[in-house]
Amino acid sequence: MSQKNVAEMDERRRFFRIDDEINLFYKKVDSAAIRKYSEVSNELLSHCSLAATLDVLNQESQIIFNRIERNNPDIADYLKVMDSKINLIARTVLMDGTDLVNEQTRNVSLSASGVAFECEELISEGEFLEIKLLLTSSMAVIVSYGNVVYSRKNPDPKADMAYIVGVAFSEMKEQDKELLIKHVVKRQMQQIREHKEN
Repeated sequence: MSQKNVAEMDERRRFFRIDDEINLFYKKVDSAAIRKYSEVSNELLSHCSLAATLDVLNQESQIIFNRIERNNPDIADYLKVMDSKINLIARTVLMDGTDLVNEQTRNVSLSASGVAFECEELISEGEFLEIKLLLTSSMAVIVSYGNVVYSRKNPDPKADMAYIVGVAFSEMKEQDKELLIKHVVKRQMQQIREHKEN
């Protein structure tokens, strides 16, 4: 195994991996055309990064908000209402801009470095895919490109889809990767709490 492959495997191991249910859309793309697709999809990628941008702005505004809340509780209450309105509008814009809401929910194994998902077809190893993920917890849409690293029969005989396809992400905006990491960590903590309660 080459040093590059070992480094990539080590990089993937750094990320948490969770089992989740998300809306996922994929389509096959030509590996030579990935750059072209990235350029064509630049507007889409920017649009889909709206949730990531809002997340960053929320973190920055929280520090200022804490100071306001200490000195002016009434203004702080008003700002909370305004923030809820903005978040509602942002979610509506995101949902109007994507057909992912109508996509079938799939069982996935998800991390910031890749995704394995239930699939109705067998996809050859090495194929390149454009993948859109709808993270329902934050209503964020993430667009990525990646190559199929494995495709095999689903071991669950009761599963709706006959195959499991594993994809390693190769192209993703940095802010979307950060949003995906936050989603994975949040879901992992939620699953740990649910496990303890049960």
